[in-house]
Order: sequence, then C-alpha cells, then structure tokens
Amino acid sequence: MSLSEDQILNIDNRHIWHPYSSVNTAMQPYVVDSCNGVNINLKNGRSLIDGMASWWSMIHGYNHPELNLALTTQLSDMAHVMFGGLTHEPAAQLAKTLVEITPQGLEHVFFSDSGSVAVEVAMKMAVQFWHARKQPQKNRFISLRSGYHGDTFGAMSVCDPVTGMHQLFSEVLTQQHFTEAPQCGFNEPWNEGYLSDITQKIEQYHSTLAAVILEPIVQGAGGMRFYSPHYLRGVKVLCEKYNLLLIADEIATGFGRTGKLFACEHAEITPDILCLGKALTGGYMTLAATLCTQAVAEAICEGDAGCFMHGPTFMANPLACAVANKSIELLLNSDWPNAIDNIQQQLTDGLAPCASFNTVQDVRCLGGIGVVEMKEPVNMAEITPAFVEEGVWVRPFGTRVYIMPPYVINNSDLATLTSAFVKVLKP
Repeated sequence: MSLSEDQILNIDNRHIWHPYSSVNTAMQPYVVDSCNGVNINLKNGRSLIDGMASWWSMIHGYNHPELNLALTTQLSDMAHVMFGGLTHEPAAQLAKTLVEITPQGLEHVFFSDSGSVAVEVAMKMAVQFWHARKQPQKNRFISLRSGYHGDTFGAMSVCDPVTGMHQLFSEVLTQQHFTEAPQCGFNEPWNEGYLSDITQKIEQYHSTLAAVILEPIVQGAGGMRFYSPHYLRGVKVLCEKYNLLLIADEIATGFGRTGKLFACEHAEITPDILCLGKALTGGYMTLAATLCTQAVAEAICEGDAGCFMHGPTFMANPLACAVANKSIELLLNSDWPNAIDNIQQQLTDGLAPCASFNTVQDVRCLGGIGVVEMKEPVNMAEITPAFVEEGVWVRPFGTRVYIMPPYVINNSDLATLTSAFVKVLKP
C-alpha cells in the first residue's frame, strides 16, 4: 500500500537524515511522486523544472525509455556479480568506450561506487605508484583552494579547508598542501604570473608530493569557479618538470558539461589519473571510474604488493555498467555540442539582468553551467520555497545560486529557469 504525503513526511522527519542537514532544524523536504523528462513531479501535484540535473548527473532527463530498457534488459541476465576473478560484457564494453573517448593515453579503468570513492582510488594509486618506485616519502598532495573532491576522508583532505565544508575534521585529516585558487577567468587574458603560487609550492614540496589533484577548468561545490585552460596546461608542465602525477577530477565536468566531452580537452592535456562519475550513468545509478596511464598501472603492479590494493563489493555492477553504456551511446549519437552551446547562450542572456542587482557579486556561464554569485550567503529556508513557487528546482549553497540543467531541456523551460532567477534574486 502506498503512503500518503503526510505519512512520508512523518517518517522522513522522524528517521531520515538528509545531506548537509540537521535532524533538529532540517527544512521540510518536498515529496517526489515521479519524474519525467526535465520535470520533478511532487506528491502535492506541483511540477518543477529541474535546474540541477539531480546534482549534475541526469543529463538525458528522467525516465528515458532507452535507459529504462537498458536496465530492464540487463536485469534479465544478472543484477550483480562479484568482480573478483570474474568479468562481464557490460563492464568490458564500458571500459573499452571510456579508453576510446577520454584523453589519449589513459589505458586502464578501475570501477568503483561513487565519485568520492573514485578520488580515494586515484589518491591510493598515486601513493602506491611512488611506493613501488621506492620513493615512499612522496605521499602528500597539493590541491587548489576552492576545490571540492568528495566527503570521504582522503577526498576531504584535498578539499579546500574552508569552502570545502570539512573544517570540522581538519585536525584528523592528513595534512595536505594547498595553492591559491586560479585567479584567471576562463576567457581572460593570460599571464604566467597566475602560476607563481603553485610553482612556488611545488618547488618547495615536490620531494614529498605524490600528485597535484584538481578539477579541470571548473571548480564545483567548492566555489563554482571557471578558470583558464592556460592554467591547467601550465600545471601539467609543472608536474612533468618536478616528477609529479596529475589527477584530474572530472566527476562533475565529464561527459560534455563544459562544452568539451572532458574538461581536460580545453587545455589539450592528458592527466596521469582521471576520475569520472555523476553523468557516467546518465544519473540512473551510482557508478564511478578511475582511469590511469599504462605507466601508472605497470609501476603499481610491479611494486612489492604486486597489485592495486582496492576492491569495492559492487565494483562494475552490471546494471550500472549497462545503463552507462547506453547513456554514453545516447550522448555521442546526439548533437550534444550544439545543445550545450545553446544552453550556454540562453543562460548568458537569461541571467544577465542579475548582474545589475546590488546583492550580486558576479554572473558567469560556461557550457551547461550558469552561476549567480551573491555577496552574502543565501537563506535556504527562504530561497528554496521562492523558487518552488516559480515552478523550478535549484539547490543553492553558500553564496552560489546556479543552474546545471539536463542537456535535453528545451528553450521554453530554460527561459522559465532563468526568469525565476531574475525574479527570486531581485532585491
């Protein structure tokens, strides 16, 4: 028997702990009844245009018939099987595709459960690489301020200690090194001085550094900042000069979000290790992948351990791999570059009026991402219902109110989203 809206909320209020929330003062959530296309349909009958793509992952929209079919077809064969000592077609197909479409030189794919775990895997790869190279002292990382890489312990240690939301754990996290956030906007004139801080830090600490870890081009939950491809290219050169690995966290940026299939393509570089997640399955199931070069994989496996020391229970889950294969197929067979260009243009035009508000610090757009940076943190208890009243769903954080919609959104729905921003944020 299905539960009523009141029954669901009663259970939720009594027992469920939502992300980044308090059980004592949590805002009452909205009860979802179904989702279709770009719409979240609430139990109370209201329909909301999703401006978040379910935290940046549902790129093809909800309830897509081909993705649904991929899942149900795979389900008739097997929902899951352990990956230790066994393999299967969906994983093989997905690994082959990822190697083909990611920057050249990434040859090995390690599947895991979530983006945060993909980062943990990448960090472990880097540490084990240097241990195998008889340089165990190279076990620290340098990360960018305003960066965010996940909520597990290793990932937390390389998030910005302030904007990364993990200040509380600073005393128990491994102490890493941080360089200033890139100061160069995506399309701003380049100056080599923008690399001075990270150059100085790498020169100072390179003997104990395993890798630089960063989000290429777009810093996500740590600040929603866009930076120059010249910076990313310069960091790659520094890593080669000082014998460091480069880890690119493309969990949020992968699969077309920035206007390139992968954000590293803006700088035409290949990282040593690449993390993928979120849109990998079109938002249908949790799955992540960490890719690395032949050199990294061979060094790790030639070390004392003789293997890479990680292995999730649900690694390469067949259902997740099957829907990821179909999601990537849908993306590559679509005119996604034109769709992203159109979204960028509409976001740029539609959000432009916000720049004149005295409460707004900045308005910026890149690919399928639009950000209105406020001068003060937003009041979630006030702003969320205001957006819902306008028929849209967005999830601001801190001073950032942003849109990252499904790629399949039409012009009318996108205009409704941007109009809602102008109306709600107008002082």
